[in-house]
Amino acid sequence: MMKKISAVAVLCCAVAAFLLFAPMSNGHDTRYILVDADDNIDSVFAKVDTVSHGYSFMTFKCLAYAMRYDGHVRTGRYAMESGTGPLQMLRHMRNGQQTPIMLTIPSVRTVDRLAEEMGKRLMMSEDELLSALKDEATCEKYGLDTLTIQCLFIPNTYDIYWNISVEKFLDRMKKEADRFWTTERKAKAKDAGLTPVEVVTLASIVDEETANNGEKPMVAGMYVNRLKAGMPLQADPTVKYAWKKFDLKRIYNKLLFIDSPYNTYKNTGLPPGPIRIPSVAGIDAVLDHVHHDYMYMCAKEDFSGTHNFAVTYAEHLKNAAKYTAALNARGIK
Repeated sequence: MMKKISAVAVLCCAVAAFLLFAPMSNGHDTRYILVDADDNIDSVFAKVDTVSHGYSFMTFKCLAYAMRYDGHVRTGRYAMESGTGPLQMLRHMRNGQQTPIMLTIPSVRTVDRLAEEMGKRLMMSEDELLSALKDEATCEKYGLDTLTIQCLFIPNTYDIYWNISVEKFLDRMKKEADRFWTTERKAKAKDAGLTPVEVVTLASIVDEETANNGEKPMVAGMYVNRLKAGMPLQADPTVKYAWKKFDLKRIYNKLLFIDSPYNTYKNTGLPPGPIRIPSVAGIDAVLDHVHHDYMYMCAKEDFSGTHNFAVTYAEHLKNAAKYTAALNARGIK
């Protein structure tokens, strides 16, 4: 009789252990449960149910009621790995032990687009972040304004919790920007006669001019020469930004007269802020710009994405004529 009881006890323990610790996931890869501010125990159950085995889900559900999960629903991104059992999963969710995401800051043109992209990747809403980025008091907190707030974002990849608040997100970006601007980078900016904000602004133009990282220091050097000479930058990307027409293939003379502080054909010096979040390669290209005598550049007629450089305006006109002819030959308007 005792042997039968012992066997039954062992069997019960085995079943209990299986139910508590057997893998929940109904797939081989890691699944994620996103719990947002609107979720309650029932909506969490619905999310867990879609990615777990039926018996594991029922165990999870019973444990959730027993452990009073309804009073401890915490926002976050929770990983259900291939070996995660119901008990471990519930403990993580109940205690807020979430898994961070690898968030890459995109090199986008406008804060509207940045807010849109962050809204897709994080729990915060697009409108909430955009409101902060367009608020003068918020920007001032980080030593910037609404025209330079893009300088806060260095387009690297960071470990960030999915449910991070807007305030903590911006604080984190400030911390990362301060880390990026090392003593060495600040010294290089000073040697070029630029502040870090001005470096980022110029880098945004360089990035728009060419996607060729090898050529960026040459392009940056030309613009530094123009700044030092007091010449207008005459950067076509700034005209596109002024018009908010980023798909323009050609910049005709009629477009050059727009009354905008971003129009570097009408205004000397840098525009009031970046025309995109520049790449790290673009920023370092400005800091490590090539010292040369070129004052002009024009896209090459082979459409390679690189440029012909010139010291004199006469040379530049010849390069421009070749490029215009190539555009006309391809019917690009």
